[in-house]
Amino acid sequence: MYVIVVYDVSVERVNKVKKFLRQHLHWVQNSVFEGEVTRAEFERIREKIRELINEDEDSVVIYKLRSMPERKIIGLEKNPLEDII
Repeated sequence: MYVIVVYDVSVERVNKVKKFLRQHLHWVQNSVFEGEVTRAEFERIREKIRELINEDEDSVVIYKLRSMPERKIIGLEKNPLEDII
């Protein structure tokens, strides 16, 4: 499945969340990651995010898609997906 993770977390936790997500997904722009994952990887990502954030203060949205969506970029693309080997 293809996932898009969008987050808004406190400054104290943002680097931990970003560092973790970089291990599993492709960084698209500030606070946005995406990529193809297995169901098991998806569960690991979801559970680890729950451990890293404070659910009373932070917000994380995970979109699950069947395949990579068509992307249209307006302006500067911060980290092109073509860079993935």
